[in-house]
Amino acid sequence: MPLREPLAIGQVYHVFNRSIAEYRIFNHEKDLERMRQMIRYYGFKGVPEKFSRYMDTELVLKNGFWRTFFDFSQGRERMVEIIAYCLMPTHFHLILKQLMPNGISFFVNQSCNSYSRFFNTKYKRKGPLWEGRFESVRVETDEQLLHLTRYVHLNPVTAGLIELAEQWPASSYHEYMGNVRREERICEFRGILKIDPLEYEKFVRDRVGYQRDLARIKAIIANVHPRGVHRA
Repeated sequence: MPLREPLAIGQVYHVFNRSIAEYRIFNHEKDLERMRQMIRYYGFKGVPEKFSRYMDTELVLKNGFWRTFFDFSQGRERMVEIIAYCLMPTHFHLILKQLMPNGISFFVNQSCNSYSRFFNTKYKRKGPLWEGRFESVRVETDEQLLHLTRYVHLNPVTAGLIELAEQWPASSYHEYMGNVRREERICEFRGILKIDPLEYEKFVRDRVGYQRDLARIKAIIANVHPRGVHRA
C-alpha cells in the first residue's frame, strides 16, 4: 500500500470514510447523536479518558454531555478545527483544519474506534465497522472550501433521504443557519468563512437539482463500470 503524504499543519482537508460493505452504522437518531458527541469530544488535546467513561461521570449524568463538555473545553487546546460535517447512514464527511502534528489522524481514528466499540456493544456485533483508513483531500482555496461545505450539507438530499438540508439532524448546516445553541456547536468556521445564513441557504438550495442529477449519472456509470469508479 503506498505511503500517504503527511497532512500539514494549518491546512484544510475533506476527510471521509464509509462502513465496511456499506453496512448501515447509524440506525437511529441516538446513534447519530452519539457520533456527534464523539467528534466534539476527540477534537481537543488531552481529553481525560475514554468517551464511554466520560459519559458515565457524575457531572455528565447530572447535566448532560453538551453543557458539561462546553464548560470543560473552555481554554483547552484543539487538535483540529471542524469546519463542517455530515453523518450519513453508511459514511461520514468532515472538513477539518489540522492544528498540530497528526491531529487529524488521531482525531478521526479515536472517533471511529470509539464509535465501533459503542456500536458493536449496542447491537451485539463483532468485527471491524469501517472499510479501512479514512481518505483525505486537501482543500486548496476559500472558494473550493465554500463549495465543499455545500456538497457536504447536501449529501442527504442528494441521496434522497430528505428534501431540504435543514431536515437532516446530523450535519453542520444547522450551525451555518445559526440555529444551534452555543454549547452544542461543533464547528469553528467563522474565522475561515463569512457566512450570512440567508445567502447561504439560497446558495445551498440553488444546487439541489444539479447535485441530484450528478448523483444519478454517477450511479448509472457505477452500474456499467462497477470496478472503475472511485466513490466519494
